[in-house]
Amino acid sequence: MPPLRRLAPVFTCLVLLFAGCARRETVADRDARAGILHFSIGAEPSDLDPQTVTSTNDSKIIQALFDPLVSFEPGSLAPVPALAERWEISPDGLVYTFHLRADAKWSNGDVLTAQDCVDSWKRLLSPALGAEYAYFLYVLRGAEAFHKGQSKDFGTVGVRAADARTLVVTLAYPAPYFLQILLNSPWRPVHVRSIAAVGDPLQRGTKWTLPGALVGSGPFVLKEWSLNRRVVVEKSPTYWDRARVKLNAIHFYPIDQMDAEERAFRAGQLHLTWAVPLAKVQPLQREGAPTLRLDPLLETHFFRLNTKVPPLQDPRVRRALALAVDRDALATKILPGGRQPAPTFVPSFLAGYTPPARRAYDPAAARQLLAEAGFPGGKGFPTLEVLFHNAEILRLVSEALQQAWRRELGIELRLANQEKKTVFARRRAGDFQLVLGTWTADYLDATTFLDMWRSDSGNNQTGWADPAYDALGDRANTLADPAARAAVLAQAEALVLDAAPIIPVYFNSHVYLAHPALKGWAPTPMEHTDYRYVSLQP
Repeated sequence: MPPLRRLAPVFTCLVLLFAGCARRETVADRDARAGILHFSIGAEPSDLDPQTVTSTNDSKIIQALFDPLVSFEPGSLAPVPALAERWEISPDGLVYTFHLRADAKWSNGDVLTAQDCVDSWKRLLSPALGAEYAYFLYVLRGAEAFHKGQSKDFGTVGVRAADARTLVVTLAYPAPYFLQILLNSPWRPVHVRSIAAVGDPLQRGTKWTLPGALVGSGPFVLKEWSLNRRVVVEKSPTYWDRARVKLNAIHFYPIDQMDAEERAFRAGQLHLTWAVPLAKVQPLQREGAPTLRLDPLLETHFFRLNTKVPPLQDPRVRRALALAVDRDALATKILPGGRQPAPTFVPSFLAGYTPPARRAYDPAAARQLLAEAGFPGGKGFPTLEVLFHNAEILRLVSEALQQAWRRELGIELRLANQEKKTVFARRRAGDFQLVLGTWTADYLDATTFLDMWRSDSGNNQTGWADPAYDALGDRANTLADPAARAAVLAQAEALVLDAAPIIPVYFNSHVYLAHPALKGWAPTPMEHTDYRYVSLQP
């Protein structure tokens, strides 16, 4: 037999072998060519109103639909123009003059004006809206008095439209982090006129955030919101910087199970997950998986305690619960991926701030405090309920505390796992005993964590208030010296930790999976994303 004829069966087998082994094209591969990003955000959005949402998950969609006045440069986080093409700051740091770009438009084609910004911030500060983040604007002169109803004249608030393209902002005190604050959802302008066309702009739950009604200013427009299925946004034809935007669409998926996320990623249905199953983190690290991302994050996981309900109204009880948490064991044995124990609420690695020294774990002292409160060995102590939403990591933390408090204090903890929307609604209504949640820094300053526990903070939701704590925060705002200011803020943190309306547990890191086609996805410690820099390269 001629040599080539003898080799023919071999060639045939090789062709069949390679054909059988060829990887079938996935959705992620196909849509990388089409510029369509598939992104799991971990939970169903509570809303798409920038002024009422409070979760990081929701913010990922908000950041696609609404532009800030000032954005950031990936990597350095230096402020760069967005809706404002330039700005000036007065020598005393109190007056910011923003010059809006002439081509800034809303998605319905309207020109975005300085008055739109004024109207947006007036809506946020209006007491009727009940925005948890309204206190965020107290940095503006007169904002606190207006929000608390002490002034009915919005003209006393430090924001005005000098002309259609000039926004003048006057602060109540110098805030060197002010430009960073503007990245956050509540500060992003909304189109109040289109909200009013649908319903009362000061009423939550109107239908203005649905496809066809939502008018935004960001690089994308809302095309679909299918409940518990997906949210679809597509590239905006009116966006001022549309030439830079490389993605044509983003599909956001509310997958609240880490295992389901990971399966969808491995099946090629996602470019990005929100998290990774904890059992998979270390094996992926050992094998050096290129898809595994561990990004630094300024985020604290903690418990809120409802200080209005017995026996949690007793600070001795709350302090006992806090002292019985072995954060080191929790972070090292249960939570892989760079998570660290949190003896304080403000992360210790936040530059320019040193948290107060704490005795974080002392079960003997915890038992003594519980006995002093009338519950020796846990005798007579009622069963507590901890509320958390459907996430593996929250369940594991809750189970760890359930075992620790039973072992160290002789008390029982009942776990209540509910849908995220329900958890948030119950927390706002004060319908809980303990609730497990997270707080991600909104800007690089300790006040992003500590202002939460002021008596007038909409995000407090513990029932705890202390005029001495508020006074320390007020005093810190008057101090120009960074070291003196940080020392006063540390006093405030020590006060809230001693009162224990909160129990910090661990400092988080962002552990997730990213498809190799994803480019320009620059992590930030505050979880802000500027989608102008994101692309997909097959």
